Amino acid sequence: MDVCAGAGGLALGLEQAGFEPVLLLDNKPVACETLRVNRPTWNVLQMDLLDFIPDEYPETYDVDLLSAGLPRVKSSATAARAETEEEQRLLEAAVLLAHSVQPRALLIENVPGLVDVAVFETLRKFIRKELEHLGYRMRWFVLNAADFGVPQDRKQGVLVALKERYFDSFRPPAPTVKEHVPVGRALRHSMAARGWGGADAWAAQAIGVAPTLVGGSDNRGGADLGPTGTKKAWARMGVNGSALADEVPGPELDGCRDLIKLTDSQAALLQGFPDAWRFAGRKTARYRQIGHASPPPVGKVLGSAIAEALRA
Repeated sequence: MDVCAGAGGLALGLEQAGFEPVLLLDNKPVACETLRVNRPTWNVLQMDLLDFIPDEYPETYDVDLLSAGLPRVKSSATAARAETEEEQRLLEAAVLLAHSVQPRALLIENVPGLVDVAVFETLRKFIRKELEHLGYRMRWFVLNAADFGVPQDRKQGVLVALKERYFDSFRPPAPTVKEHVPVGRALRHSMAARGWGGADAWAAQAIGVAPTLVGGSDNRGGADLGPTGTKKAWARMGVNGSALADEVPGPELDGCRDLIKLTDSQAALLQGFPDAWRFAGRKTARYRQIGHASPPPVGKVLGSAIAEALRA
């Protein structure tokens, strides 16, 4: 069972690891449409997690895994109070859901700071109290998506909780690549797709992984690649991070020295989504889903590690 499923990055990775979702829940219509377009057989429920009553959905009983790629919690020093409280309520709701669902394993993915930063200690104590009471043991750790073939520097805080009998068999995933995949290599093919003569030269200088993609707030702003510091990093790779393009460069840009813009489809490649995965909505809505997603390759390695523990 996957809650706050978004565009399905975590669910897709878990599917690749052998898990079959019995229910996916998200409160955004466009995200639910994305899930249904790509996996028509998945049971997708559009509902706020805070309103979800497990007793009304018997398919959620006896599941192996409850997963949640939740909205990123923020400290009160860096975010508006109402926004901070909403994100924390969703995190608490996902943990409390374990009381009813009683999964064999629980997977929560969020900000790296949730693992060990002091400002989140109260949240960690709440989680520990609730889960230990139910017979779970926990592992907190941080993964970087770049270590698993995703061409992006994206650190994720992860909680894996398992019932006592499975816990000692769990090992956090080890990196699957020896070298990080640079942006140029990841996007060279798509940059050349419309005949842009500068694709190879651009790819040759885009030798680093991408900065962390951010989806931004649904309440403000358009589609861009992040804050000022992030845009400067993109500029060093020849990319204009202030907006997205409607299509990849073509011959009309031959000889142009301006920074190029990425498309939302290219952003999806930088998150590790397969080419075939489609995102519903207009450009800004598509990019926000992509930026908020959990990279599928990370979901796959986490799912494989959990499945191995459950089979032990």
